[in-house]
Amino acid sequence: MAKVDLELLKKEAEKEIKGAGDMAMLNEVFKKYLGKKGELTFVLKSLQSLSKEEKSRIGRRANEIRNSLKTEFDEKAGLLKEESRKKAEQKEWLDITAPGRKPASGHLHPLTRAIRKTNDIFQKMGFQIVLGPEIETEWYNFDALNIPCNHPARDLWDTFYLKSGSLLRTHTSPMQVRFMEKNDPPIRIVVPGRIFRHEATDASHEMTFYQVEGLMIGKEVSAANFKAVIQEFFSGFFEKPVKVRMRPGFFPFVEPGFEVDMSCLVCSGKGCPVCSKTGWIEMMGAGMVHPNVLKAARLLPRGEKGAGWQGFAFGMGLDRLAMMKYKIDDIRLFYANDMRFLSQF
Repeated sequence: MAKVDLELLKKEAEKEIKGAGDMAMLNEVFKKYLGKKGELTFVLKSLQSLSKEEKSRIGRRANEIRNSLKTEFDEKAGLLKEESRKKAEQKEWLDITAPGRKPASGHLHPLTRAIRKTNDIFQKMGFQIVLGPEIETEWYNFDALNIPCNHPARDLWDTFYLKSGSLLRTHTSPMQVRFMEKNDPPIRIVVPGRIFRHEATDASHEMTFYQVEGLMIGKEVSAANFKAVIQEFFSGFFEKPVKVRMRPGFFPFVEPGFEVDMSCLVCSGKGCPVCSKTGWIEMMGAGMVHPNVLKAARLLPRGEKGAGWQGFAFGMGLDRLAMMKYKIDDIRLFYANDMRFLSQF
């Protein structure tokens, strides 16, 4: 066996143990000296070639150094692990005294909020919420509502027709007849839903938007009942008194007909793009249900002697309600999917 200076080997091993900066380096030092092919291990395996006296002397010292180095390895490993733990704690440190951060969460679209609020107000007044199909037939969308074949609303420039012969509903009014066909009066319903119009878009018009249709049928239902109902609705929806005006208007499915305007809440009646600089915005068309509509639903209209049924119907855009509620000056913002806009709600 070549002569090995055990004391020098011990000093070099101790120096390298002390200089190890992490566990990977320390493991390499351990292999170098105490591993299966380590320098000190080689000394111990070579003792059999020495004399009995040298074997005893060198073997005893080599074992002492091995035990000493093992102790130093264990101590260094403990220090490195503690340093690693402290670094991890500093990296993941949490100040438990800091105020909490509210996690980001989604919320309802302003149109959804408007629809739900509308439904809630009418339900409190005893109205039933019903839904209808977005793809309609000409019968329910036009004929049953007393809209003649030559009416402009049936033109290709106002209505989206499908190859099947059906069409995308231009209002939720078809549910008037659909509901009356299957339900006996008295009737009190509102029909919210999406509708489609073939028209140019601007600050107050879109090709698809939401509407709510209202229908109330009974023996003694009058225009005075309508005025009371709609005034109660506007007050509840906007949570404040609003100015309302009713003026004569023509709609084929009502007789007499009238339009309902309210003061523009975006500009407080001063005039803006939403209200076309008039200070008023048209909110709905309404009137007493036309006898022909009642007949299409197989109901007997009220006659001169008082027999039969009568009632009122109305339709208004939910988008415009939301615009008034949240002071939005362009209807197109609802459908642009711009998070800068939507996150405000």
